[in-house]
Amino acid sequence: MGGEQKLHPVLAVGQGADSYAHLVSWRPTVKGESGLVHSTHFRPRLAALDWNPVGHPNKKGDRTGTPAVAVDAQGRAHIFVRNKGGGVSMLAQKEKGGWDPWRDLKGKEVQDGLAAVTGESGRVELYAAVPQGLVYWRQEEPGAQPVLQETLDAPVRPGTLRALATSPDRTTLFYTDTSGDLCAWRPGGKPVTVLPAAGSGPVSAVRCDLDGHDCTLLVQRSASRRVAFAAYPTELESAGAWWTESGPELPLDALVSLTTDAAGRVVAATLSPSTGRLLLTRRKDEPGLALEAWREV
Repeated sequence: MGGEQKLHPVLAVGQGADSYAHLVSWRPTVKGESGLVHSTHFRPRLAALDWNPVGHPNKKGDRTGTPAVAVDAQGRAHIFVRNKGGGVSMLAQKEKGGWDPWRDLKGKEVQDGLAAVTGESGRVELYAAVPQGLVYWRQEEPGAQPVLQETLDAPVRPGTLRALATSPDRTTLFYTDTSGDLCAWRPGGKPVTVLPAAGSGPVSAVRCDLDGHDCTLLVQRSASRRVAFAAYPTELESAGAWWTESGPELPLDALVSLTTDAAGRVVAATLSPSTGRLLLTRRKDEPGLALEAWREV
């Protein structure tokens, strides 16, 4: 997909309210250097556009970090990536095509694994881990440059961040702390422990309706290498949550992801890069969180 260009093995995906998927990756350019490329996938069963070069946060050089992408209410993709100075740079799409110039959002000692998210307001937000904790940026107005809003001193494991829009005015960041607990943080408040992490990898999260309740559903690869699910009422971490494991034992490199389909049903997937096996399950149309049997795609 995206044409015949060779890519580095990294991919960021963001989806807007129009359901268009925006894909971002790095491609090799000349020896020792790389550039970011972007493609759009408009709908199922339609080929994605060819990869379009969008540049480098430092004009040129090698890869600087794993990109993240979020799409605002106007359908404009916002690409975030670390720059060689240790801060964050952003490239935003224009509403009628093309791209604005690269913008330096500043920051210091930013670690890989940025978490970009679009709030219910349609404005784009960004979370990043630094050695001392977390950093949070937010757009004040649609199309504006995100502004550094808050920093939090917290013991955060890099590479475990996942952000989710959880109310009209707030997003929630999930991360694993250095003691192995899965935590939730909403800027303006203090982080809370949700439950002990099921495993060492990142968590995936989605909001869904469970028996008439607005719930946040979490999924993570467990220490026993299966898929673990946990759910609780959205923004009510104090209600408690617990893990329930599902599916077969997975390879050590298996990735786990969670989303909802066009009908609003929960869909979970696992992918093992070493074996190429993609497994999928959906929620059954019955009370509770009953899942179909896992099947290979």
